[in-house]
Amino acid sequence: MEKQMSVGDWIVTYLLMCIPVIGIIMLFVWAFGGDTQPSKKTWAQATLIWAVVMTVLWFLVLGSMMAALY
Repeated sequence: MEKQMSVGDWIVTYLLMCIPVIGIIMLFVWAFGGDTQPSKKTWAQATLIWAVVMTVLWFLVLGSMMAALY
């Protein structure tokens, strides 16, 4: 059985996510790494999916705004 993540583990995780480039790299490491705790792995995968969805939506909104201007 896997050890649960403590509050301290999650605080360190969120602190690392506050550093822009390191946060993105760590998301990929946690999402696809072999020795990552299951809860952190699932959270990282969900965060990456949301990042892709929000990026696509951002481009759609930006594109529609640009189209409305021209």
